[in-house]
Amino acid sequence: MMDVRKIKKLIDLLHDSDIAEIEIKEGEDSVRISRASALPHPVPMGMPMQTPLYMNVEAQRAPTLTPTTPVTPAPVENGIPSGHVIESPMVGTFYRAPSPGAKFFIEIGQTVAVGDTLCIIEAMKMLNPISSDKAGVVKAILVENEQPVEYGQPLIVIG
Repeated sequence: MMDVRKIKKLIDLLHDSDIAEIEIKEGEDSVRISRASALPHPVPMGMPMQTPLYMNVEAQRAPTLTPTTPVTPAPVENGIPSGHVIESPMVGTFYRAPSPGAKFFIEIGQTVAVGDTLCIIEAMKMLNPISSDKAGVVKAILVENEQPVEYGQPLIVIG
């Protein structure tokens, strides 16, 4: 199994250069990292669809919204509401819940604390919980559940 730190360094190398794709092999392990387009790649006919993996992570307890809680729209800049933007630290698949059918980690209007789990990103069959680095109220969730995300892509806005 290739070291995650090495993979993150490769992602940073790719991000900071004009290289479009890099592939590294260590023994039987290999990893290929490429700059992907914003559009997901089609799955060739006859290829089995991969079932998403989930991590058994207990959702952080956070106050739930009541129907009387007003949610005012946030000012929008470049299509993203203003506030602290949580970006994807890697390329992968975005999951809002710890397992299929489970309650989402967060909802718009919910208060979060530093360290609360916001989502999971699956990358190379590894499940990576993404935690809040700022306390506040969730203003926007910019990605749909089970959608592919890119490195540096805005995921969540906290105000």
